[in-house]
Amino acid sequence: MPNMFNRLPALGWVALLWLAVVGLAPSLRLLAEAAGPALVALAQDAAVWRAAWRSLLVAGGAALLAAALGVAQAGLLLLRAVPGRRALIFFCILPLLVPPQILALGFSQMGGPSSPLLLALGLAPPLGTPNPFHGPGGMILLLGIQGAPLVLLSLAALARRLPGELVQAAQSLGAGRGFLLRRVIWPLLMPGLLAGLGLAFVAALGNFGIAALLGIPARYPLLTVLIWQRLSATGPAALAQVAALSLLLAALALPGLLAQFRAARGATWKAGKPFQPLPATRGSRLALLPLGLYLLAVLALPMAALLCAALVPAMGVPLSAESATARHFAAALAPGAHTLAAFGNSLLLACGAALLLALAALPVALSLNRRVVRWASLGADLPYALPGACTAVAAILLVLGLPGGGMVYGTLALILFAYLTRFQALALRPVAAAAARLDPALDRAAQSLGAGPLMRLRAIHLPLLAPALAAGALLVVLLAVNEVTVSSLLQGPGTQTLGLLVFNLQDGGQGAQAAAVSCLALLLVAGLMALATLLGRRLPAGTLPWLN
Repeated sequence: MPNMFNRLPALGWVALLWLAVVGLAPSLRLLAEAAGPALVALAQDAAVWRAAWRSLLVAGGAALLAAALGVAQAGLLLLRAVPGRRALIFFCILPLLVPPQILALGFSQMGGPSSPLLLALGLAPPLGTPNPFHGPGGMILLLGIQGAPLVLLSLAALARRLPGELVQAAQSLGAGRGFLLRRVIWPLLMPGLLAGLGLAFVAALGNFGIAALLGIPARYPLLTVLIWQRLSATGPAALAQVAALSLLLAALALPGLLAQFRAARGATWKAGKPFQPLPATRGSRLALLPLGLYLLAVLALPMAALLCAALVPAMGVPLSAESATARHFAAALAPGAHTLAAFGNSLLLACGAALLLALAALPVALSLNRRVVRWASLGADLPYALPGACTAVAAILLVLGLPGGGMVYGTLALILFAYLTRFQALALRPVAAAAARLDPALDRAAQSLGAGPLMRLRAIHLPLLAPALAAGALLVVLLAVNEVTVSSLLQGPGTQTLGLLVFNLQDGGQGAQAAAVSCLALLLVAGLMALATLLGRRLPAGTLPWLN
């Protein structure tokens, strides 16, 4: 081990220090705080175990629903050359990019007796009828809808590597399409299904936006909501308790993490001739109708309900030409409104995290050929794989343990640090893949000409890896700009983010105002997606899933 450190160049030391600070240190601090009396108290708390079983039930049900939806979408759009498949793949991925709190708010506004959309259509249930989406059933449904793109993307990653030679060989032996799908293609895609199932389970287990907006009104709190409630009630005094809760949440996520690990080991075959989707059949063309109805139900109708709620004077008023008003949008955009500050905070945090992570990804990716850096990078992967509540609590513990750390508590700087920890792996993956394809002869030639490490970094590595760095930064911005789980636990005065503003408005009974802010947030997401699409042709293949 000492020899391994002695041979580490300066760039490797920079990478190792960064990974230790943003990845290993928070995780180790969380483990240290959760050990001891907090775990004993946890075992005696009935509310904790009730929330844990509920979390497992909801996450398990959502993962199974996501797998069913993702397999159906993959079988139709990835394996068949149906008309408009690229556009349909984009719309199937879109629920993943809609912020969970906004999706939950849209469905909530679509059901119940006070829905402006249902009132305008004359379909509203009688007063006093409970909202059908509040409770475990609604949470499973929405988390399954948001998890389905994860399954689809996992299957798509393997479908791009399917060896076309096997398909041609089976066809030359007289295999029909049904046999080809059952015995050749789907067995090769099973690791992708397992990985998607694990991703959907962990994502559902750590979700806060849907769990809070649909679970709190039904008095059905999950672990993520329980962590938020206890930390909000007593602040830093409850850190040992919420650390133990976060550790329990991480333990519940182990089945999902193991499924992803097992899937990675199972997908060991190498790509050959690119797989070509099978010709569309009459049945596959007919299946486009239920797919279109599904997309209409999970995208168009909730967003229409959200817009209707934003255009009425108050909830419970049907939308009409006489009742329509833009005052909630005007109030949201008025000078001094919380919305403008929340937009600014979210963009500042998302862009700042993306920039810092892109800069850090360069030395880390170039040093992954060193064993000690590879080991440290596993620690940086953990905060992204685990639920976001674990990352937030770990960031609080680490910062408060430093001299003067109390001054950082409740500030944007703490949220930024948590974002760096949370999204490090996401920014690193495309850069690491691109760095692995670099020709080492270029670096050796520059070194033989007397170029030092910084010159080689600036003149050789940076230009070649710039597209991958931009790809990682774009992914971080898209996911961080409406993040709510981490920011809900780390908020302080003046640090409200966009996702948190939507939740706070709805939680405070200002449903129409929350709907207006949600519509503006969706416009921001659409603008960022459009910008990413314009840059898509210059990015590495596979970076933007809706383009590949």
